[in-house]
Amino acid sequence: MLEAMSSLLVTGGAGFIGSNFVHYVVQHTDHDVVVLDSLTYAGDEASLAGLPADRVRLVVGDVADAEQVDPLVAAADAVVHYAAESHNDNSLADPSAFLQTNIVGTYTLLEAARKHGTRFHHISTDEVYGDLELDDPEKFTPETPYNPSSPYSSTKAGSDLLVRAWVRSFGVEATISNCSNNYGPRQHVEKFIPRQITNLLDGVRPRLYGEGLNVRDWIHADDHSAAVLRILEAGRIGETYLIGADGEVNNREVIETILTEMGRSADDFDHVRDRPGHDMRYAIDAAKLREELGWEPQFTDFRSGLRDTIAWYRDNESWWRGQKAEVEAKYAKAGH
Repeated sequence: MLEAMSSLLVTGGAGFIGSNFVHYVVQHTDHDVVVLDSLTYAGDEASLAGLPADRVRLVVGDVADAEQVDPLVAAADAVVHYAAESHNDNSLADPSAFLQTNIVGTYTLLEAARKHGTRFHHISTDEVYGDLELDDPEKFTPETPYNPSSPYSSTKAGSDLLVRAWVRSFGVEATISNCSNNYGPRQHVEKFIPRQITNLLDGVRPRLYGEGLNVRDWIHADDHSAAVLRILEAGRIGETYLIGADGEVNNREVIETILTEMGRSADDFDHVRDRPGHDMRYAIDAAKLREELGWEPQFTDFRSGLRDTIAWYRDNESWWRGQKAEVEAKYAKAGH
């Protein structure tokens, strides 16, 4: 268990869920945080704005750079590994960055944790399990076989297996969490929810892949952060915990909710062709996390959480405006 005042190395801490975790740690603990982030397009120093300089330090660097990683891991009491290439569309266009960051980067961090005896927590995704049928009564559990369907999810599956192997073969003190789809502030506008919100703020009709029947299990980023902190503090070494908030909603319902919350007609959107290999349904069974570690989500009303998220993007245009033109140009080129 971490001491009351510990030093955390958070990789990818300037990205969406990583930065939300850093904010959460500062607000709810006495831990100090070193953020290691390469500040590619998905990482933004502005996501750490307002945090106390005496508790949060940003190091710009690559998780696959062993010379840079080693001293940072050596100085930390624990590593929380968020850094990842994570956008499915990008993985279909060019998988190479996903192998470098998600596989080589995780290997590099694990070797440093092994060398220095540092506690390690690995952030993963429910997408490693593939997808479920819409009428399937089952949900993903830690025992569900891996069946990834994209370059993104396959590299995350590979990184999970590396962590498990380093626990068993080398005794690294590591845990894994696989989380459902996050929403909330500071998410890059290439992602589904912020793209629809910012399109509407710009007076552009939202766009929906196919018929929009694909179901995702949504969780607010703050609930994810609380779960990760709980696992870091009390999780059993070598175990995998699934993080979800029973938030299954299909993509069409998400767009319709955003539209109505922003004062538009629920059918005021356009359909675009579906992407290749688009998973149909994700659903998380978080019973192990709830029963073993006592975690419970606080954001149980998806519409209310979405309303707060819309307000954040409306109030923080300076944060996302610089991303928007490039993202829309890329989607236009792809015919979306």
